[in-house]
Amino acid sequence: MTDQLGKSALRLDARDKVAGTAIYPGDRTFGDELWMKVLFARRPHARVRAINMRAAEALPGVVAVLTARDVPHNAFGLQIADQPVLCGPESDVPGADIVRFIGDKVAVIVAETEAIAAQARNLIQVDYEDLPLVDDPVAAMQPGAPQLHADRPNNVAEYKRIRKGDADSAWTHCDAIVEGVYHAPFQEHAYLQPEAGTAYFDEAGRITVRCAGQWTWEDQQQIAHALKLPPERVRVVYDAIGGAFGGREDMSVQIILALAVYRLRERGVQRPIKIVWTREESIIGHCKRHPMTIKSKLGAKQDGTLLAAEIEIVADGGAYMYTSNKVLGNAVLSATGPYDIPNVKLDAHAVYTNNLVSGAFRGFGAPQGHFAGETQINKLAEALGMDPVALRLKNVLDNQRLTSTSTRIHGGVSLRQVITSAADAGHWTMPDVALRPKPGRFVSGRGFAAAYKNIGFSFGYQENSWAGVELRGRDTIELAIVRIAGAEVGQGHHTVMAQLAAHALGLRLDQIKMEVSDTAFTQSSGSASASRLTFMAGNAVRDAATAALKKWAEEERPAIAEATWLAPKTTPLDEVTGEGAPNFAYGYVAQMAQVTVDTETGAIVVNQLLCADDVGRAINPQQIVGQIEGAVVQAHGYTLLEDFRVKDGKALTAAFSTYLIPGVYDIPERVDSILIEEPHPDGPYGARGVAEMPLIPYAPAVIAAVHDATGVWFDSFPLTPERVLRGLGRF
Repeated sequence: MTDQLGKSALRLDARDKVAGTAIYPGDRTFGDELWMKVLFARRPHARVRAINMRAAEALPGVVAVLTARDVPHNAFGLQIADQPVLCGPESDVPGADIVRFIGDKVAVIVAETEAIAAQARNLIQVDYEDLPLVDDPVAAMQPGAPQLHADRPNNVAEYKRIRKGDADSAWTHCDAIVEGVYHAPFQEHAYLQPEAGTAYFDEAGRITVRCAGQWTWEDQQQIAHALKLPPERVRVVYDAIGGAFGGREDMSVQIILALAVYRLRERGVQRPIKIVWTREESIIGHCKRHPMTIKSKLGAKQDGTLLAAEIEIVADGGAYMYTSNKVLGNAVLSATGPYDIPNVKLDAHAVYTNNLVSGAFRGFGAPQGHFAGETQINKLAEALGMDPVALRLKNVLDNQRLTSTSTRIHGGVSLRQVITSAADAGHWTMPDVALRPKPGRFVSGRGFAAAYKNIGFSFGYQENSWAGVELRGRDTIELAIVRIAGAEVGQGHHTVMAQLAAHALGLRLDQIKMEVSDTAFTQSSGSASASRLTFMAGNAVRDAATAALKKWAEEERPAIAEATWLAPKTTPLDEVTGEGAPNFAYGYVAQMAQVTVDTETGAIVVNQLLCADDVGRAINPQQIVGQIEGAVVQAHGYTLLEDFRVKDGKALTAAFSTYLIPGVYDIPERVDSILIEEPHPDGPYGARGVAEMPLIPYAPAVIAAVHDATGVWFDSFPLTPERVLRGLGRF
């Protein structure tokens, strides 16, 4: 068997992307395509009473204007179908005449050129009846607040609770108690290419949408649902994808592109239709990271033994569900941290508002929960006069201790290893409380945080992934074709799948051909999210390769096999106690941050970030380091720079001139990646997922380092210079 594991193979898409020859959705052209533009509501809450399209339809070059009445079934959604495809009257779904955030779509215009489509969009007149604004999630839950969805009383999209032990009685046994109210902000995905795509009818008569997403099968299902068509009449193909980070998991242009070619064919027009959103349209049109307010109380004995936690979480879900129910679940698991706490009382709400929709974003609720949980641990260590690393090691979960949901973790728990590895590599010593604040203009400090997060889908969903392998040749295998649906969103997924296939088949990497991300010949591999694709699709590729080899040995030529890997089952949380086994696999990470704070300007420089990750088995070490560094940069922006502002339901930072993301001079000066390999028994050759983990503990680690330097705790971020100076009492 040729060992392809542990080698930093060159990414399959590297040369095309570096040379600029890779075809992204916005690059694809057919020569005769029509262009589409969207009329966004641009108001947070209103009823659409009427739409006057006459002037737009009369404009030369306009081919069609489509509204709610043109949508066969006007509802979609990844978790529940609670969002109209187009908002307006004459819909088949009650309530679809209401716009609930500025990014709701009211009409789509198809024209000969993009400029004509934009001009026609501006000619459409919409008669709106403004409705009461719901922009505060706490106020939204109060009796008498306007209801955004009739089937969700008090605007509660999701509620979860934990009652482990007896937290109410445990406080009397605590020698130290710390309390805090933490605010985690919005974050914009800021991927390289905004939403774009093209739709047409292929040679088999299928509506074909070429776009960028995270789950071809799910895109196909949602398009078919909205058009009332069998899924096999819809084809979804992914071009090169310029980043995703969760923001492409929900629908953007897919359904409206399919709708347009479907309706135009009825009118005798069979031409491809293309759309490319502007950056501003992208920012208002897709979801953001959930803002959360987390109220936390944590108590321990004098020796550092954790006794009790009481936590309240309120997450702003925005106008529609998207993945708020799942994100809230992860925040619930993360808010107590990766520690054994015998008594936990927790209540968590995800709430509908008229703010921009919140949805999936790298870490998926864990960055918000761990920000509160890890900062509480650091504060508790200070209150006890104890080393924060020692406090963690005393209480950290292992394979015997119970999580907050009263279950043990399957598959190995390497939290102790990642914590000690990060601490040892950083020559960690207990912070000197007497040196806070430190004297001088430029003050330095160090901070520590750890985290854990699920790998794969959870809370009762049984993980699964499909792959197909075809072996060609005569006496020996000359070529192996690997068919998978998993999305290559910049993480190197297809390269790793090729390596796993080559390893399983005993072939060279250049003998593997990948056929990917096309519902015409692939089934579901699941989403490119939850740090899951290497784990789930890797198992499917291995199993399909093994089955194909068996057929080859039986002299089938070509030898073709398929496999669907089923993971161990998970369970929902009990509605009363919160007990359950919500996940079957986890990833583990610990970080130490070294920072310098300019106390006159409020600027913060991260001098070094040490990141220890348990990757299970490093299939492609270079790609893993790239994932770590990319996650750290994204976390750096979240923690220090990215200040997404919403007022009265409207985005004030809908451009990169007002929403600042890290540039080359903003990122940490040094990132040291420490790869720990503790194989997971269910992972392909022991591999675990790693994509989200390095982002999760960054904010609490940096905030602890800022505290070490200045003596000030920050319970909200991003730590912009203005916020830092206010915290330091400079104004």
